[in-house]
Amino acid sequence: MPVFAGKQTPAHFGTTVWSPMASFKRYFLLIILSPILWLQSKHVRRVTPLMPEADGPRQGTSGDGPALSILVAGDSGAAGVGVACQDDALCGQLLQRLCKRRTVHWQLMAVSGLDSPGLLELLACASAKPYDVVILCIGVNDATALHSHAQWLKWQQQLADLVQERFTPELLIHSAMPPMHGFMALPQPLRWFMGRWAHEMNRQLAGVLPAQGQRVMLRPYLGDVKECLAVDGFHPGRKGYAVWADAFSAQILDDSKRAPYR
Repeated sequence: MPVFAGKQTPAHFGTTVWSPMASFKRYFLLIILSPILWLQSKHVRRVTPLMPEADGPRQGTSGDGPALSILVAGDSGAAGVGVACQDDALCGQLLQRLCKRRTVHWQLMAVSGLDSPGLLELLACASAKPYDVVILCIGVNDATALHSHAQWLKWQQQLADLVQERFTPELLIHSAMPPMHGFMALPQPLRWFMGRWAHEMNRQLAGVLPAQGQRVMLRPYLGDVKECLAVDGFHPGRKGYAVWADAFSAQILDDSKRAPYR
């Protein structure tokens, strides 16, 4: 059963590697803990403040230098929930870093509460056009609904195939699952359980991606993320989005040094 749905930083969660018995253990824990997790998830939905998406434009051209086109797509993290304006959100802070060296043609497609099937539908309905870089920020709502990790991998491959077909990017970045073990809005043991679930999503996705290539996964967040959270204890705040933007801009600019974008 879903832990909690409709809520919406990539994650580092120790160095645990799941054994071949991991899937059985996860679902066994879920069965044992389900009454507590269900009660806690109801409490989280009731007391966590609902925050709006960040205000501001969602497309435009900024900067100076060689042209670079970027599409950022995803859920509430991509939409900037947790800050008031897009300048402080992921897309805005990423632009601030890239525009110092590139003329950036950018677009944001994001809806709070979106899961992977929802993002597939959103991108399938969008106008097809080429982008140099596509960034996908999705997965928290898949995790809170406790979709299987096998289904998660299938959706990420479908997203990658759709992105390649419609947007032909030279670089596709999957934003790793955030450090849910550090989400202060979640009480224990719900926080611990969701952290483990999200960590396994990252581990499995990383396992199917090539060591090098046009499709990568980035994990910007290391260590304690408490200071990176918004007041709801769930979404990134301005500092959290800054950490996120630092990692993405470094990857994009480093990649463009090796192979200039069209």
